[in-house]
Amino acid sequence: MMMRLLLAALLAGCTTVGPDYERPAVDLPSRFPIEIQSEGQIPADWWKLYRDPLLDELVASARTRNADIRLAAARLQEAEALAREAGAARYPEVAAGASAGRSRVSTRTVPAPAASAPLERSQYQLSASTSFELDFWGRLSRAAEAAQANLLASRTSQEVVALSLSGATAQAYFTARSLEAQLEVLARAIEVRKEALDIARARADAGLASQLDVYQAQGALADALAQRREAARQRSLAERALAQLTGRLDLRILHGNLFDLPLPPAPPPGLPSDLLARRPDIRSAEAAMVGANAQIGVARAALFPTISLTASLGAQSAELSDLLASGAGVWSLGLSALAPIFDAGRREARVEQAEARRAQALAGYQRSIETAFREVADALASVEQSAAAEADLDARLQAARNALALSSERYRAGYSPFLEVLDAQRTANDAELAFVRNRQARLAFSVDLMRSLGGGWKE
Repeated sequence: MMMRLLLAALLAGCTTVGPDYERPAVDLPSRFPIEIQSEGQIPADWWKLYRDPLLDELVASARTRNADIRLAAARLQEAEALAREAGAARYPEVAAGASAGRSRVSTRTVPAPAASAPLERSQYQLSASTSFELDFWGRLSRAAEAAQANLLASRTSQEVVALSLSGATAQAYFTARSLEAQLEVLARAIEVRKEALDIARARADAGLASQLDVYQAQGALADALAQRREAARQRSLAERALAQLTGRLDLRILHGNLFDLPLPPAPPPGLPSDLLARRPDIRSAEAAMVGANAQIGVARAALFPTISLTASLGAQSAELSDLLASGAGVWSLGLSALAPIFDAGRREARVEQAEARRAQALAGYQRSIETAFREVADALASVEQSAAAEADLDARLQAARNALALSSERYRAGYSPFLEVLDAQRTANDAELAFVRNRQARLAFSVDLMRSLGGGWKE
């Protein structure tokens, strides 16, 4: 009878409960709102486009030695092990056992033991047993599906960490280079203000100017010295940030020219917005949604009976020498079903929880796509505007330099008050720093664009 039930159950096949995953539609414009005329494509190792060997070395170090990378790798190993465990649950588990024992029976029992039977007995046994849950409702397959989705999420999360570290390293490097350029600007400003102080003193000693000019020149020089000290402090902080990002705490950056770094090409015009699907954070969000969807099937399968198959095969004898003899074999085969009758709605509540988690994952997925679209649009706008601003800032810089030279010459000749020189100095210093900072911003915005597109792009 039991064998007939088992055969009927196996012939009935399995039914996987719970919804199958379908990618939800997200309403996005087909193109990004800003188009930049450009040609070419960007490789995945986009940081090499800046053609700086030190930057390449720093990014490579960050992608291997950073603590966040090691943490992500350890989480990936855990997810791989969990996926293997969930997959193995769909197969029978076989265990082997061996036992040996000796016991004595009482003569005072009712009925009394047979006179021919010994009161002390030995028992030896070898066995192999299995217990196997028949996955009629797809609980185990849905659990394996959820584990695989979690594994994919862990892999893409590792890619997110690597991409973020590459971008953060590049931007910290550009910051350090920018501060070096600003230190050079301030060093030139200090020399100009020292020269202006000497001229003011000479004119004051000759009775051609008041001591007020000297005091103003001293104040301007002290201001430039303070700016240089602050820039040096920030440069040191940028270097320490790079040291932490790369896992090289003794890092020292040699001098380099910010304006020697080339600007990478912009994406081709008409870039499709569906390119966002390749971003690792979006793929991770979708994997989380796949896993949440599969967990609904796991929760729904718990509403149905659990059907298990058990079996054992072995040998048993009173003498160790007879354990493998003919007739010592024993076996058993069983089929069991356990169905919930009353649980006060506990299992239904778990189904609702799983459905709510899927809704949360869906909202997170949609939010990640919308955020990614905004980040790309923002980066495109920033790249475009910072590139256009560079020409204006260069014109401002040239005019400020000419005004400083002319005002200094007029003051030396006695045609202008020293206040004009001070104003020209401040204007020229601000223009120099603004030009440097805009170039740093252009480089940083190019990194933002590459990072927001998931690292490189193709036509």
